[in-house]
Amino acid sequence: MSAYAHKKDVPGPDEATPVSHKVRITLTSRNVKNIEKVCADLKASAIEKNLKVSGPVRIPTKKLRITTRKSPSGEGTNTWDRFEMRIHKRLIDLHATSEVVKQVTAIEIEPGVEIAVSIV
Repeated sequence: MSAYAHKKDVPGPDEATPVSHKVRITLTSRNVKNIEKVCADLKASAIEKNLKVSGPVRIPTKKLRITTRKSPSGEGTNTWDRFEMRIHKRLIDLHATSEVVKQVTAIEIEPGVEIAVSIV
């Protein structure tokens, strides 16, 4: 046996090995049902492809509040309207190549769900 590896065993510059990236998928929505359905679909398709998946991580809900007077003139009884919009956020991390991520994210997305894909 020699101390050197044979040429067949050493990958050369011609052989391209797929590079695995850590991909973070961020989902935001005002509707909890829609965002949970998209999360379940993403996770199921990633597990189907034998990927390492962590999540969905539930980020605390943002509550955007506006309090305004009911009367437009400012006269009369001081009555107030309180409006609130809740924004839900989920994070899913995948360890995969860019080709596989394209296949996983090619699912049907519910209306009102925004998706951001970034490489960490």
